[in-house]
Amino acid sequence: MLGTEYGEVPEFGFKPRIPLINGLIERTEADMRIGNVIFEAKLTETDFQCQNTAIVEGYRDLHDVFDIDQLPRRGEKYASYQLLRNVLASHARELSFCLLLDARRPDLIEDWYQVLRAIRTSGLRGKCMVVTWQGLAQFLPHRLQAFLDNKYGIVAEGDFLLHR
Repeated sequence: MLGTEYGEVPEFGFKPRIPLINGLIERTEADMRIGNVIFEAKLTETDFQCQNTAIVEGYRDLHDVFDIDQLPRRGEKYASYQLLRNVLASHARELSFCLLLDARRPDLIEDWYQVLRAIRTSGLRGKCMVVTWQGLAQFLPHRLQAFLDNKYGIVAEGDFLLHR
């Protein structure tokens, strides 16, 4: 259901090693990787962070992956930096990308679609998906469903995949 195979073990704090223009590798962490899918999970964070132009434009594949004129900005900074970084990691490592977020946050869903629209190739866009916690919850064990409900107010709903 998430593009992974049965029995694959999650790797939390996955380091995708994104190439930079200067020949170095960025050593950031993605939330998780399961098999061929990188995950960014949002539960309590308010946004996807902003980053200085020089840092974002230091990624080797930025112009190949994105139409940078279409990328969201806040003033002089790029908005949705975590999403940009994860899509770049997906491209560099030839992996898929899945964003897990709360369906009650339409602002974050819109932020995602702004980034998705800026991806240049349909092949890479097709490897990116967004899944709601509410949709995913229906497939989780009852104890985990109860945890999500008690801690975050997340209850199972029908739509789990918003885009693939």
